[in-house]
Amino acid sequence: MHTQKTKKVLSAFILILAFVMVITACGGNQNNNTANQPGNEAGQGNEGATNEAAGDSALAKALNGEFKGTKVTMFGPFTDADEVKFTESIKAFEEKSGIDIAYEGSKEFEATISVRVNGGNAPDIADFPQPGLLKGFVKDGKVIDVKSFLNDEYLKKQYNQSWLDMATMEGASGEVMAGVWARSSVKSLVWYNKKAFEEAGYTVPKTWTELMALTEQIAKDGDPAWSIGIESGTATGWPATDWMEDIMLRTTSPENYDKWVSGELPFTDPIVNNAAQKMSDIWFNEDYVYGGRKSIATTSFGDAVKPLFDNPPKAWLHRQAGFITSFFPEGLTADDYDWFPLPPIDEQYGQPALISGDIYAMFNDRPEVRAVMEFFTTGESLKSWIQTGGVTAPMNDADPSWYPNDQERRMAEFVKTADTIRFDGSDLMPGAVGAGTFWKGMTDYVSGTVDLDTALKEIQAGWK
Repeated sequence: MHTQKTKKVLSAFILILAFVMVITACGGNQNNNTANQPGNEAGQGNEGATNEAAGDSALAKALNGEFKGTKVTMFGPFTDADEVKFTESIKAFEEKSGIDIAYEGSKEFEATISVRVNGGNAPDIADFPQPGLLKGFVKDGKVIDVKSFLNDEYLKKQYNQSWLDMATMEGASGEVMAGVWARSSVKSLVWYNKKAFEEAGYTVPKTWTELMALTEQIAKDGDPAWSIGIESGTATGWPATDWMEDIMLRTTSPENYDKWVSGELPFTDPIVNNAAQKMSDIWFNEDYVYGGRKSIATTSFGDAVKPLFDNPPKAWLHRQAGFITSFFPEGLTADDYDWFPLPPIDEQYGQPALISGDIYAMFNDRPEVRAVMEFFTTGESLKSWIQTGGVTAPMNDADPSWYPNDQERRMAEFVKTADTIRFDGSDLMPGAVGAGTFWKGMTDYVSGTVDLDTALKEIQAGWK
């Protein structure tokens, strides 16, 4: 009896199991390759729609509320206006997922992050505007390889290969994907007060010779052409490195630029000295710079653009990346300002474009941290920031219609058509150089405490 009953129960169980399998096959998830496929809210589908059931990635789970009540800590350099825009850009995701992204911004980020990581108090995620600074942590094996949870197919869909290449760094036991690219910015831009510029009868220069002629003409008209400031807390000096990089791209080959960034071409080489001299032709001419040379090292980079919009302008030109619109005086519209590319110097090198970006690295591996990192790979994570201006998205799924004006869309077009594109050199150099001796050496030179040869030797010493 017992055996016969067991057989009957077993037969019934098998029939039920078969029925369940048929139902699952017919009505279950139709996409078997769902890893790393974010839901529509993450910028992958129709506006305002959310396919919460699609995918088993960390992001999909987060949007389904599986990590509600958790906290992800984040540390970075966003402060003031940038911090406000960043927190606004993550607000909808936080509300939808229930994950609290506890962001802490600091102007002393570069000096503080090493102390935290090496002291065992690393944030879950850190925002590195200098990939070179990140490289040391990657080499020491302290950074999570994002390819451990984001597959190649997904990453290649979200980013062009050049971005993936720049995120690949040498780890403790081989190459790893050190992070994901978030905010990016076009750097080779010269900003001006559009209305005042046109009323004065000035025209946009197409060559370096024309740029210098315009600079001289403005001086003859009684004003300094340029407003320049390099003060930035412990990061003071970085705007000077940007000028150097832009001029290097215009006075030597891309191959030499790459050698310079990697340390093969020393700062003491005549090629680098020549670029610094070109910069000095503008910076150290008292007739060309608002406040003169002495004011450059003490003027905040965010304040340096403001004299262009005084009435009348106290200065007329300001070279800075696209993010500088975040520091424009309140009340300006796109009708009030415009930009032109920093012109070529040597025609054989064409019109280059210098770019930069923020790479988000992951130090602690938990499901909710993975979800936030995956969210940061989507254009949706930057949508509100893009709409307010000053940011170019490196992700392929960012909608061009999000950009608020023609100036912003032209930046993307400029990068597409540039003869040469290179990433900010100091951001790729080791932290001791790119975020160390390069900043300090340029500041010392601009301040007049050392001559050029001494400054370049100081900078080169950072490679040792």
